[in-house]
Amino acid sequence: MFQLCSRIGDEKMHRAVRAACALGVLAATPALAQDVTLLEKFKDWSAYAAASTPKVCFAVAKPTDSNPKKIKRGPIFFYISQWPADKVVNEVSVKMGYPFSEGTKTKVTIGTAKFEMFTKDEGAFVEKPDMETKLIEAMKTGSTMKIEGKSARGTATSDVYSLNGLSDALERAAKECSG
Repeated sequence: MFQLCSRIGDEKMHRAVRAACALGVLAATPALAQDVTLLEKFKDWSAYAAASTPKVCFAVAKPTDSNPKKIKRGPIFFYISQWPADKVVNEVSVKMGYPFSEGTKTKVTIGTAKFEMFTKDEGAFVEKPDMETKLIEAMKTGSTMKIEGKSARGTATSDVYSLNGLSDALERAAKECSG
């Protein structure tokens, strides 16, 4: 599965497809999920590795608060992935738990820093690697991150993530994928 994910599409589509594959890992079938190993938990973040070809490692967190509270959503995760075969480091993706309308953007806020992500299906992605670097640097210095989106049905959502443990989870994922 990951080999297919690593090779599809142009640059923007390639990034979205690869990230969508990572998004599906934790919610995948039991057989695939068994190929994903928890490396270590660091406060509100965890580091995982997928024993597949190509290898992928990632730091992941769930929101500590989601609004509105009474709507039905699928799993919600924030991922930062390493794809060593493609020389990709710190690729950001978010599984929002609902489908987006085509062309929708999400807004990420960390302190006073604001970022925009493009969407595809149930995921949100950073378009350019240099913006991923800026987003991750802001995450490392912040304490919380808020992601605002709007579903294809028009429901506005807000998810808050703790950033406690992020740096350690990133280091552990990078260490696992470096060798």
